[in-house]
Amino acid sequence: MKLHELRAVPGANKAPKRKGRGAATGQGKTAGRGMNGQNSRSGGGVRLGFEGGQMPLYRRIPKRGFTNIWRVEPAIVNVGDLNVFEDGAEITAELLKEKGLIKKTGSGLKVLGNGKLEKKLTVKAGKFSKSAAAAIEQAGGKAEVI
Repeated sequence: MKLHELRAVPGANKAPKRKGRGAATGQGKTAGRGMNGQNSRSGGGVRLGFEGGQMPLYRRIPKRGFTNIWRVEPAIVNVGDLNVFEDGAEITAELLKEKGLIKKTGSGLKVLGNGKLEKKLTVKAGKFSKSAAAAIEQAGGKAEVI
């Protein structure tokens, strides 16, 4: 079989309805649009959400709060995740991205205190939680805010 010999399965392709081609077709005159009215007209119909003049749902429901478009979500890493590095290593956001612990470095880095740190590390980040800074200091490392 060759590409030019391929045919659709019988019944797979249907001819489109030829509307407005005479009374005998069953789709003549009004072409299935009924008699008069907004939907029978060219370009007729109502916009999305229109309820015939009734107050639409999107205006009936109360609105709450707002979205701050300037919000910055820092990349987050826990101190327990830092055990993958060697003792005495200097940890930066770029190094964490290389290891796959965070996805992006653009909006800063925050270190949280979940988990147990067993290595002596120098961690450089934008923010530290109090428990994270305490855990790093307790392990003999340094938490440097950059």
